[in-house]
Amino acid sequence: MIQYSLKCAEGHQFDSWFQSASAYDKLRATGHVACAVCGSGEVEKALMAPRVGHGDADKSKDLTTPKSPAEQALARLKAHVEANSDYVGGRFAQEARAMHAGDAPERPIWGEAKREEAKALIDDGIPVAPLPFTPTRKSN
Repeated sequence: MIQYSLKCAEGHQFDSWFQSASAYDKLRATGHVACAVCGSGEVEKALMAPRVGHGDADKSKDLTTPKSPAEQALARLKAHVEANSDYVGGRFAQEARAMHAGDAPERPIWGEAKREEAKALIDDGIPVAPLPFTPTRKSN
């Protein structure tokens, strides 16, 4: 794993982890790297200093605690969504379509959908929106 400091064309700076340097290059070339703040696809590596380990001191760092205001806002959004809606996993498109048709009671839901499924929902006038996070639940 490798962590890069990134910067978008709007000047927003953020960090992201990648499987390898070549994985970053491949994702960026295919348009799958976007600004964590504004969503811009114009992202470049920012100047960064190498990370040098300090023995046991590095083991105590909590990498799961949001640091920046943007990370904190995303963490609050994720907590709100998880607490106030039902996670339906890969059945999201079917559940949303059933609620829209009146075949299922309306309720707040969230989950995953393939790009084609999400596009079909939007094309059919079913209100959906992407969320900027992945589920806490493990999929394995």
